[in-house]
Amino acid sequence: MLKKYKITEYDFSLVAMVIGLTCFGIMAVSSANSDALLKQLGGMIVCIAIMAFVSLLDYTYLVKFYWGFYIANLVLLYLVKTPLGITLNESRRWIRIFGFSFQPSEASKILLILFFSQFIMKYKDKVKKISFILVCLLLLAIPLVYIKKQPDLSTCIVIFIIFACMLVIAGMDWRLIAVSLAVAVPAVWLGVYAVSSGHAGFLDEYQQNRILAWLHPEDYSTTTAYQTSNSIIAIGSGMLYGKGYNNDDVGSVLNSGFISEAQSDFIFAVIGEEFGFIGCCAVIIVLLLIAIRCFMISLRARDKAGQIIAAGVGAWVGFQGFLNIAVVTGLFPNTGLPLPFVSAGLTSLMSIYAGIGVVLNVRLQSNKYI
Repeated sequence: MLKKYKITEYDFSLVAMVIGLTCFGIMAVSSANSDALLKQLGGMIVCIAIMAFVSLLDYTYLVKFYWGFYIANLVLLYLVKTPLGITLNESRRWIRIFGFSFQPSEASKILLILFFSQFIMKYKDKVKKISFILVCLLLLAIPLVYIKKQPDLSTCIVIFIIFACMLVIAGMDWRLIAVSLAVAVPAVWLGVYAVSSGHAGFLDEYQQNRILAWLHPEDYSTTTAYQTSNSIIAIGSGMLYGKGYNNDDVGSVLNSGFISEAQSDFIFAVIGEEFGFIGCCAVIIVLLLIAIRCFMISLRARDKAGQIIAAGVGAWVGFQGFLNIAVVTGLFPNTGLPLPFVSAGLTSLMSIYAGIGVVLNVRLQSNKYI
């Protein structure tokens, strides 16, 4: 399970970007909520240890337990509906074990990446067949149903995008990709139209309200669109260089309390106000570089499972980062997703650090120059 590796093969550039972004996130989190500083700092130290340990585990041995990862994922998601589950903000997404809160839907991302990496590799000769794609979709649908009922549609979307990227890397027929896009794009447009016309019974009321608030923010400025509107104002007020870290500006949107839960889903608004356009660009560039690095590792992995793992983690970092920033800036409806490596939330941080750890091991076992 543990192998000897050359220290020169370790991807220190990826590690540096991940840790650097997390440190920057801790600064922003502490400014938004000083009480979260020690928890987030301690969490980062634990996450670095997890990443280092996982990076030394032979991923080819790890993925042999792929059915165990799948079953463990379903068990964790099921526990949300038991007395161990915790309801916060009208959502039941957490479980409390031994005094610690844990969000199974965040762990689902890495567990499903590990499961599908081996499952797809085992049947790689069938990846171009529709029947195999349908089997994969069925296996994906079971945990997604659990997550959707929490309710957590945004996480379902992220997991589905990760899954789609893994299939593309695995060699899915381009004709199926074209057909999928030809169906998906009009379906999204029709869904938005159905919400705006009041015929979207397939969505929960709060989900419809979020889409309506995105389409007509002026009509929901004091309710559903309140958070996003204030976030946009905060980012704009930071201008080029920002108002300064942990400032005491009385005109600050953050200091005035107009951004709730600023340390989690809307941390990018804090960065925009305090570090300005330059700080925002720095976060976006580092997230993009991490995602690109994962995809580069994927292209040079020793086997199909390694390719799928690295691509899945790259899609996770890239798409979730994009979606979070798009929500905070008003480009997308409010979804409630953390910004990778930056937002407060230890389950999210531990899960993505574990994912990076596996990617580092894929890199260690690649004999090709990157």
